[in-house]
Amino acid sequence: KKISGWTRNELATHRRFHVGMIFQSFNMIFTRNALDNVVLALVFGGCPKNQRKARAKDLLVSVGLSERIYHKPDELSGGEIQRVAIARALANEPEIILADEPTGNLDSITANEIMELLVSLNKEQDKTILLVTHDQETAEKISDRMIYLLDGKIIEDKKFKRKSEDQ
Repeated sequence: KKISGWTRNELATHRRFHVGMIFQSFNMIFTRNALDNVVLALVFGGCPKNQRKARAKDLLVSVGLSERIYHKPDELSGGEIQRVAIARALANEPEIILADEPTGNLDSITANEIMELLVSLNKEQDKTILLVTHDQETAEKISDRMIYLLDGKIIEDKKFKRKSEDQ
């Protein structure tokens, strides 16, 4: 869809229902626990009040946080906070997930786990992941396509053929 002529309200509505965002800096509400941080996205997405907590719990379980649902961000590791951010990004069932350096603040082991989670969202839930990263090596391992930008302009567009999982 061409969205360049849309109003601010139309763009906000589109983002709310069609785009999930994962930020490098997490953007958690640190006075709220993991469940409440995900519930908030469901409030803005118009999820009925009687369904929000169950949906948020399901999302947190799906990203491996079943034991950490009621912990506040300062009680979670960086990788766990990023998993809360991923659950929040999935709250309104977006088709597209924008991930801005989602592993930038994480150690290499946790970063690999987060990348594996993003890959599984792409493969198993058919989510389009638009990942911004400076980690070219990791990006080449997991991507179907890479677009290189310099000063806001596309300088290279690479498509990769991946072996199917049956081969």
